[in-house]
Amino acid sequence: MINQPSVDLLIEKLGTDGQAASRYCLCVVASKRARQILEHHIAKGPAPDEYLKEISVACQEIADGKIKYTKD
Repeated sequence: MINQPSVDLLIEKLGTDGQAASRYCLCVVASKRARQILEHHIAKGPAPDEYLKEISVACQEIADGKIKYTKD
């Protein structure tokens, strides 16, 4: 379970034009980013001092405003 950052904060940050994103949208975006991070770690190998789960990194990136999504 993710406690920090909170799900409500992630939904708010992921939203566009003042509209909050849905929980489903958050799950899809976070899981896609986590898969990208995992593939990168498999290809390159994680740093020895690095032990954060990919989903935690993806959620932190969303909270920091580094990840945005667009509707197709």
